[in-house]
Amino acid sequence: MRRNRHAVKLGTAVLALMLMVTACGGNENKPASSSGTELETTELTLVGVRDAQISSQQIIADKLGYFKEEGLNVTSQLIESGPDIGPMVAGGSAPVSIQTNFMDIILKSTDVPVKIIAPLAQIAGTQAVVGSSKLELSNAKDLEGKTIGIPSGADVMIAINNMAAELGVDASKIKYVNLAPSDAVVALEKGDIDAMAAWEPFITKAIQGGGKFLFSGTKSELPEKQGDVEWMSVHTTIQVSDDFLEKNPNTLKAILRSLKKATDYINDNREEAIKILAPELHLSEAELTEIMSRNVYSMEVSDAYVNGSNGPAVGEYLMSVGNIKSVPEPSSYHDLSLLEAVDAALIKTELK
Repeated sequence: MRRNRHAVKLGTAVLALMLMVTACGGNENKPASSSGTELETTELTLVGVRDAQISSQQIIADKLGYFKEEGLNVTSQLIESGPDIGPMVAGGSAPVSIQTNFMDIILKSTDVPVKIIAPLAQIAGTQAVVGSSKLELSNAKDLEGKTIGIPSGADVMIAINNMAAELGVDASKIKYVNLAPSDAVVALEKGDIDAMAAWEPFITKAIQGGGKFLFSGTKSELPEKQGDVEWMSVHTTIQVSDDFLEKNPNTLKAILRSLKKATDYINDNREEAIKILAPELHLSEAELTEIMSRNVYSMEVSDAYVNGSNGPAVGEYLMSVGNIKSVPEPSSYHDLSLLEAVDAALIKTELK
């Protein structure tokens, strides 16, 4: 009996020890973020663009270790051409990416299962029109009959059309020439065109070459309209595939916390941020300072985001240029629940 009692005690002790080891081992295999929440995965690739409008927060979060602080091992993949991300998302090779909400509207219109989980920046200020050094305007109507170099189907046409509607310009009387941004910069300097319409960094390069800033989606220096305008709204966004969203909510919240830290750093430490970003973006600090001044880095879900860059006018434009056949409801390509869980104060308005 005594031997049996000792065997039972020994067996109980061994079992308890095994349970303790198992418990400890289990915790070691379940990494947690800074919030103490268990992460579904720590290894992921975040696809962005080597562009100040698209991936500034992504680069800052990577370089300053904000992803690592959240327990993440993020491979930050920067591609050179933003439009290339769309096919990557559709093909499944970019389950987590940063581009613009216009891309998501186009993807959702073809039933690609993707959701925006947060806006990152209002970038309409970098969609602009620059006049040649010889262009003289007494008012905006003087643009009628002038030649503007612009890539075919470029979103900056939204700003041109809204400017024309507000200031009484007949946009059909403006002559448009299909030019890539880099070619338009050269043509503007040579005087082959009266103005060019494009995005950064080509706007700043055109101004450096002697061009004159006329207007953007958010600012105007036209004779009869000076200051802030609302001629265009387009936002950088982070989007994820529906499958990744369903399986990795805690990991995505950790990503959002990292990007929020990066957003705050850019706004609070602009000069230091520019020093970090300039070599990564292959721009001089002077060029990047000018470019970033045209962007508003914010993760707030504001009226400008909801109504401006996801509203009917955007959908109608994308249909008119053949990018979509039907306009998807904003709620069909958004899931802002993770952003709300990270910081409810960022949700300033609801999706319509």
